[in-house]
Amino acid sequence: MEDTASQPSTRLQQLGRTLQSSWRSVVVGLPFFWLLLFFLIPFAIVLKISFAESLIASPPFSTLLQWGEDGALNLRILFDNFKFLAEDELYLNTYLNSLKVALISTIWCLLIGYPIAYAIVRSDPATKNVLLMLIILPFWTSFLLRVYAWMGLLADQGTINSFLIWLGIIDEPIRLLYSQFAVYIGIVYSYLPFMILPLYANMEKLDMSLHEAASDLGAKPITTFLTVTLPLTLPGIVAGSLLVFIPATGEYVIPDLLGGGNVLMIGNVLFNEFNSNHDWPVASAVAIVLLIVLVAPMMLYQRMQSRESAAH
Repeated sequence: MEDTASQPSTRLQQLGRTLQSSWRSVVVGLPFFWLLLFFLIPFAIVLKISFAESLIASPPFSTLLQWGEDGALNLRILFDNFKFLAEDELYLNTYLNSLKVALISTIWCLLIGYPIAYAIVRSDPATKNVLLMLIILPFWTSFLLRVYAWMGLLADQGTINSFLIWLGIIDEPIRLLYSQFAVYIGIVYSYLPFMILPLYANMEKLDMSLHEAASDLGAKPITTFLTVTLPLTLPGIVAGSLLVFIPATGEYVIPDLLGGGNVLMIGNVLFNEFNSNHDWPVASAVAIVLLIVLVAPMMLYQRMQSRESAAH
């Protein structure tokens, strides 16, 4: 009788374990399905187009699989688009300029964002919440509207020039808009929260007693910062820098609106190749090369994220 009574309980336990295992598989599989649907499949399509030939047709590129005269199905892969990128200095200079603008912008975001994040961490709880809200507040408005606002501030007859003339610092407007300076301003302003928030999350975990111990041992504030604070906040620095550098490299809206076409970045080249020249194979090759260039920092960011998750 006892064996008969225990069978339903055993079956329920087995069913519970099966459901738990299935639920775990679904939870783990969803991110992979998301990556497959929105990254791997689009990447495969772009990669396929990059090996095609540009045509005046719809779609404006040749197919990789073509039927031969003998009735056999042939695979036709062309590397001419990548060869064209290597031979044309315009693309090389554009890649280098994009990396330079992204790197300088990342450095400025770090120099500005690090003390801000540190000040937020050292604030009292009520002030901390207000400061964090102010950091996140720009995300509540349209990115495009914020860029247009900077156009009004930096224009020849804009707020900044008018204010400087009113103070008597300058006699005539300074060319601020449609310059590389304006692009730096726009990128630093737009991506600064992406630097501050990872730094804040990392600094929030710091043990402030280490600073007191270093001070008791006679270390000066600069020595304490270089030997204690900076090494412990390195993961936050790397994470924030990658979150700024990677999207800034392919930025299109800011160079187009604030640069006025005078600051050529790879995002502008992609737009022109796709929409103006209708050369989809070359545009796809440009995108593939950009992705390859950014693979290293992406992998570094993922490694830092995995290391922080394992530490917890």
